[in-house]
Amino acid sequence: MAKKKDDEKKKHVAVVTKKSLQFLEEYINNPAPTGYEWEGQKLWLNYLKPYIDEHFIDNYGTAVGVINPKADFKVVIEAHADEISWYVNYITNDGLIYVIRNGGSDHQIAPSKRVNIHTEKGLVKAVFGWPAIHTRHGEKEQAPELKNIFLDCGCTSKEEVEQLGIHVGCVITYEDEFMVLNDRYYVGRALDNRVGGFMIAEVARLLKENKKKLPFGLYIVNSVQEEIGLRGAEMIAQRIKPNVAIITDVTHDTTTPMINKNIQGDLSAGKGPVVSYAPAVQTNLNKLLIQTAEKNQIPFQRQASSRSTGTDTDAFAYSNGGVPSALISLPLRYMHTTVEMVHKEDVDNVISLIYESLLNISNGQDFRTFK
Repeated sequence: MAKKKDDEKKKHVAVVTKKSLQFLEEYINNPAPTGYEWEGQKLWLNYLKPYIDEHFIDNYGTAVGVINPKADFKVVIEAHADEISWYVNYITNDGLIYVIRNGGSDHQIAPSKRVNIHTEKGLVKAVFGWPAIHTRHGEKEQAPELKNIFLDCGCTSKEEVEQLGIHVGCVITYEDEFMVLNDRYYVGRALDNRVGGFMIAEVARLLKENKKKLPFGLYIVNSVQEEIGLRGAEMIAQRIKPNVAIITDVTHDTTTPMINKNIQGDLSAGKGPVVSYAPAVQTNLNKLLIQTAEKNQIPFQRQASSRSTGTDTDAFAYSNGGVPSALISLPLRYMHTTVEMVHKEDVDNVISLIYESLLNISNGQDFRTFK
C-alpha cells in the first residue's frame, strides 16, 4: 500500500533552468546592501525585461516590472532586494575600523570574515580581526559583540585608511559567494531575500514562455530597504495601489540545532513552500494559495505568526485602506549568515505556487469574507 502511494506521488519537475541558474549565481554574488541596491536592481531588471511590457523605478530604487500596465485591477508579486551589511562608524588613530549594523547583521559570525568596503574609489579589502586563541588562555572568553568587533584593512594610521577612500558611512559587505551543495541546496550570502527576487522573475518567465494571458495587471516588485523596516514596500504600495499582493520571503528551517520548535514551529527545507497564518494575511487569499497547492500537488507547510509576519506582507496589507495580501515563504537555514541555505526543490515549488495561484485569480476578484 505504501509503495502504491509513493508511485502515485507527483514526481518533482525542475523549474529553474541552466540559464536562470547562471543569473541566480550572478545576482547573489553581486552586493546590494540596504540603501545601496542599485547594481543588483540593474541585473534583476535586465533579466526580467524580456518577460514584461514595461518597468519603472522609484526614488529609492525599488524596481517594478509590469505586465498589462493598462489594466485597472492590479496584482503584485513581491520580494525584497536588499541584504544586511555594516557601516564604517569609527576609524582609530591606529587605522582600525569599528562598525555599526545596516540591517540585522550578526556580530557573532563576523570575526575572521573577509569583507569589501565600498568607497567612491572602488572596493577596499579588509578582514574582521580577532585576538588569537593563544592570547586568551586562562581568561574568561570574551564573546564577539558589536562594541568589540573591528576591521583591519592593512593600514597603520587613520590617515592611511582615509587615503584609500574610506570614511565614516562607507558600507561593508561580506565576500562569500554562491555555490550548490550536494546538488541539493543553493548556498550563499543574501539569499535573504534575493532568491525571492529571482523566484518572482522566474514566474514572469514562465508566464511569457507558456504564453499565458492574465486578465489583470501584474506588478513584479523587487523592493528595497526591507531589512530596516519594510520601507521600500511601504513606499511602492502607495504608488502602485494594488488590489492584491502575494509576497515571498524566507523563513527559518527549524530542524537544525539550537532552534526551539515550540517557539519557531516545525519547518524543514525540502518539504515545500510555507504558507503563513497572521492578522495581515487575508484569509480567502490564503485559502486560494492552499487550494492551488493541493490541486497542483505542490507540497507545502504551514506557519503561524503572532502580531506580524515581519515581512513586506505587513506593509502591503495595511496600505491603501487594506490590500488582500498573503505570504509564501521559502525555508532557509542559517539566516543572516554568509552560508544561507535553501533547497532546490523548494525554490522550484515556490515559483510554481505563485505561478499557478496567479492563474487562479480572477479580474476584479473580491476576497472579502462576507459582504
